[in-house]
Amino acid sequence: MNTEAPSLTVPSTISDVERDTGVAKETLRVWERRYDFPQPLRDPFGERVYPTEQVVKLRLVKRLIDLGFRPGKVIQYSPEELQALAEKAADSNKARSRAHHPELQVYLDLCKAHQMDALRRKLSQALLVMGLKSFVIELVTPLTVMVGDAWASGRFAVFEEHLFAESLQMVMRSAIFSVPQANASHNGAPRPRILLTTLPQERHGLGLLMAEALFAAEGAHAISLGIQTPVPDIADAARSLGVDIVALSLSASMNPRQALDGLKELRARLPDTVEIWAGGNCSALRKRPPAFVRVFQLAEIAGGIADWRVRVRTQALPIG
Repeated sequence: MNTEAPSLTVPSTISDVERDTGVAKETLRVWERRYDFPQPLRDPFGERVYPTEQVVKLRLVKRLIDLGFRPGKVIQYSPEELQALAEKAADSNKARSRAHHPELQVYLDLCKAHQMDALRRKLSQALLVMGLKSFVIELVTPLTVMVGDAWASGRFAVFEEHLFAESLQMVMRSAIFSVPQANASHNGAPRPRILLTTLPQERHGLGLLMAEALFAAEGAHAISLGIQTPVPDIADAARSLGVDIVALSLSASMNPRQALDGLKELRARLPDTVEIWAGGNCSALRKRPPAFVRVFQLAEIAGGIADWRVRVRTQALPIG
């Protein structure tokens, strides 16, 4: 490993790289040992710092991982080879998305043209026509996949993905706030109190907001802490607020080991009566999720709430 950083550049710290690429610090260290990349320099204090060209390559590697490639297959490629591979894979996904959802391309076009007011108006109009549940499941879900593919192929810059997310969040937060409380009572049915957040290593909040919208539409009392909440604070909030369920969003960028460790710690800190629900594309949820976690896709939330109500009613029945 080199021991000095060049004086004419400003390399990124490992925290900078984690934030900018979505690759966890632990993963960066594993790749360094296993694949001899990245090859960080050392600052005067002995801490890892990463030259700009390595950060650029790491972004490309992350794009391909998001598209389904294994790191060991692509990490030795040159940046040019990685870019070509990402464009080819994402164009295939783009063709499938357009075939299945051709009407959604106009939203991407508005974002790419930086017409954010027009994008928000179109999203708001669709929400009024479709209703909150259909809007989230039938429009927002496939649209976020298409935006992710556009970023992965390099057709969307990072700031354009952020512009899209911010516009969508504005529309959805307004919709959640507008859910009539009379409808939320569901004719006297038990109303679960649900605490929503992410683990400290999870920076993506759009999936969390989508889940909050669907919980609200099903008459749940949803309380969001936002993203990156320390596990002890999640447990403290759950106790103080008297929630029935803690719901977590775990994206594909979440390190599976950190996800499992966080879930186990949370279970140990929560009262036994509080359920843990989780959703997202983290591999820890797809392969073998812990038995104490109820895993739901967004379209399954309504059924999950209905099942919860049945359990609550059953537990309330007198014995004998």
